[in-house]
Order: sequence, then C-alpha cells, then structure tokens
Amino acid sequence: MGQDLRKMMRERVEETPRLSQGHEAKFASKLESNFGSEPSKKERLPWLKIASVALVFITVSIFGYYSLTDNNQVIIADSTDDGNVTLVNKQMTLGDISPDLKKVEDFYTAGINVQLASLEITDDTKDLIDGYMEQLAELNSEYETLNEELNTMGPTESTITALIDNLQLRLQLLFKLKNKLKELKNQNNEKFNSIQT
Repeated sequence: MGQDLRKMMRERVEETPRLSQGHEAKFASKLESNFGSEPSKKERLPWLKIASVALVFITVSIFGYYSLTDNNQVIIADSTDDGNVTLVNKQMTLGDISPDLKKVEDFYTAGINVQLASLEITDDTKDLIDGYMEQLAELNSEYETLNEELNTMGPTESTITALIDNLQLRLQLLFKLKNKLKELKNQNNEKFNSIQT
C-alpha cells in the first residue's frame, strides 16, 4: 500500500495527446454550420469608416459650438411670483474666478453691508452721511465698470487687484464715516454736558 510517489513520478512516461485524423476539419465544419462563416474584412470596413467619420464630425461640431459661444455670461432662469420664467444674463464676478477670490469678495461685501446697516441717520448727521454716500456711489459705479472690464477682457491681474482695492476703499470709507459720526456724537455729548453744568 505504501508507494513512493516521488519514485512513481520519476518513472512516469510523458504521453502527448493526439487528435484523430480529420478532427480539426470536422470541428471547423461544425462551427461553420452552427455559426455561419466569418464576415470578411471588406464587408466590415465600410461601416467602421462611416462610424469613425460620424464620430469625428460630431466631436468637431461640439467643440466648435462651445468655443464659438460666449463663455463669460451664464444664462439662468429666474422665476417670478406669478409663475413666469425669465432668462437673466449673469455677469462674471470675482467669485466665479476662484474660491479664494469669492471668500475675499464675500468678506468685503459683508463688511460693507454691516457698516451700512449700522448707520444711524439723524438730522445732525444727515449731511455728513450724504457726502460719504456720494463718494460710496462713485466707488460703486467704478466697481461696476471694472466688473464690465472683467467680463469683456477676461480676468487679468490688474482688474482683479483693482476690484479688490475698490472693495477695500469702500469699507475704509465707511469706517471713516463711523469714526466721524462717533466724533460728532462725542462733541454733541460734550456740548450737552457743558450746557448742563
């Protein structure tokens, strides 16, 4: 019962299997009868040419369409209260160029809005505030001009810098206004205190 497998493997004679005569021809005839003959390369080639030409034409058409259309303006749908939808052209802003510029723009616009919202307009401060609002309106119109330049000429370093500087100037102008209003309030308080004493 105990046979040495190593010895058996060494003594084993290699036998190569042989196919019967005509086996390959029989197999080929059965394949042909079941699946038909293989189409020749000449039959397949015209369809491949037509498909590749169509694919190239579609690709060039899509690329041409996107390169010739105006990519600076995005058309968005704006729905109104009565259910009508209107198309609005959206101009490119700093936020559309990069996320970092969007953060800068949002920071300054939020600061400007906070300062504007915190202004207390009284009869004594109305003239002072109106003067600063005129300067702010000039800076705002300059900002819109720079934004149009950004949309027509594309983003350049000088335009982006000018837009950020404009936002900074507007915020600084509002801080100066707040300081002037505090000074005016302190002067009024001093006058009131001196009158009472």
